Amino acid sequence: MSPISGVSPDTAEQVDCLIVGGGPAGLTAATYLARFHLSVLVTDSGESRADLIPLTRNFPGFPDGIAGSELRARMREQGRRYGVGHWAGKVVSLKGGPGLFVAHTMEGMFQARTVLMATGVFNLRPSMPADVHDEALARGLLRYLPICDGYEVTDSAVAVIGTGEHGTNEAEFLRSYTADVTLIASTGNHELDVAQRSRLKNGAIQTVDGPCLDFELMQDGIAIATPTGRRAFATVYPALGSHIRSDLAAGMDAEVSRDGCLIVDNHQRTSVAGLYAAGDVVRGLDQLSYAMV
Repeated sequence: MSPISGVSPDTAEQVDCLIVGGGPAGLTAATYLARFHLSVLVTDSGESRADLIPLTRNFPGFPDGIAGSELRARMREQGRRYGVGHWAGKVVSLKGGPGLFVAHTMEGMFQARTVLMATGVFNLRPSMPADVHDEALARGLLRYLPICDGYEVTDSAVAVIGTGEHGTNEAEFLRSYTADVTLIASTGNHELDVAQRSRLKNGAIQTVDGPCLDFELMQDGIAIATPTGRRAFATVYPALGSHIRSDLAAGMDAEVSRDGCLIVDNHQRTSVAGLYAAGDVVRGLDQLSYAMV
């Protein structure tokens, strides 16, 4: 079958592999598959978590760093050179099985012999206006991926928004970069058990009850207002959890872990024949380089 491009749900022919998700994992797979002379289509809802990275400096081959959105753009172009088709939109349901999968969208449907789920995860956001969120993210005042960019906040005042085990874990991790870490509850009083409070105390991590009433962007930081006052930080990390985008595959009875990640074997095969998965939607390290292996 010849490669496809400029596709739409109404005119697309059946492809060898439909990749649902246009993040690094999906785009890596697309290039590999296209170079095997297979017809490949990537559907991209525009919600890749990679776009939340204003500049990553630990991705191999880019010593000066690269923005997540630029990395995705380069990967899309690389795939296009080998005939990968791209469609901007969201798949809302998936049916069928090996040899004939049907992916429905609001505009129509695509057909494929096999499907690769590379839908990733969605980080839950703090309660702030969208324009404030996006500007803070672009300026590095708001960050979601401490393993990727914790180095950039070395010796800075850092706020972690969250509570419980997840908030405690993230605050402890960031404490390895800076001595000034504050854990702020997002919606009310902290929900911390005795062991978690002891860990925070031992790490000299401050705790502040919420809710977060307001966020103010400043020239060199971001201020958070709580019932006890207002304090400025160089960077804020939300630790509010995430949603695993495994719903489409789970709807086909693909096996998932307790936290909702798709379970795959050593060949990225799910429990449904012909249905594969890769990237953050599969249990792993949630890292760009890991997702692309």
